[in-house]
Amino acid sequence: MTPGNILIQTNHNTVAEVIDPRGKGLCNAGGLSALAMLFLMIIQIIIFVVWPPPSTVEGYFTLFNSHWLLGLLSLDFLYIVDSVLLIFIYLALYVVLRKAGESSMLIALVLGLTGIAAYFASNTAFEMLSLSNQYAAATTEAQRTMLLTAGQVMLETYTGTAFDIYYVLNTIVLFIFSAIMLRSKLFSKATAYLGIAAGVLMIVPSSAGTLGLYFSLASLIPWAIWLVLVGLRLLRLGRAG
Repeated sequence: MTPGNILIQTNHNTVAEVIDPRGKGLCNAGGLSALAMLFLMIIQIIIFVVWPPPSTVEGYFTLFNSHWLLGLLSLDFLYIVDSVLLIFIYLALYVVLRKAGESSMLIALVLGLTGIAAYFASNTAFEMLSLSNQYAAATTEAQRTMLLTAGQVMLETYTGTAFDIYYVLNTIVLFIFSAIMLRSKLFSKATAYLGIAAGVLMIVPSSAGTLGLYFSLASLIPWAIWLVLVGLRLLRLGRAG
């Protein structure tokens, strides 16, 4: 056996020992989800730039009544889809990296799924759609006032405790994943450091006023590159598995 064959065999065994062949489909799903999440993130940014979201409850009601889909998009409907994709990314990373840190990866997976569940609870896009329809059909000022108050509660929920829990937990998850990536040979150090950089910039939740907005926008750069590197690597590992 030539040295080249030995090297190929060693690399093959390393991947086979770390990744259960039964996880091949999950790796592929996670890789495709990461790339799809990046695509949706770009679309969401374009929507926010071209059609900035309203700043008042009445503005949202007007938007929903004129363009209901744009109203949903303005309240992060695509982030709901992103969160579903994130589940597949987390599961794929757990399968790939668990042998480099079983306990840490299990903790990260549980925290990540808990954070995603919290985000689902925080998003009130469809509640606002329903309230906007009721507002349009209201016949008295008292009804409109009541619906505006309910809408304000929905907006506060949208950026409230559940959202902050989602943001903080997923930041912790990103730090754990990055630490295990540095220990593993399956991901480059650049991928791990990009994850750490995104995590640092995500320490301040996007709901924390102007400072949070700046930190959130800055985190998109390392996060986008991280999604590309992780997505492509998971797809390669899926084929190798």
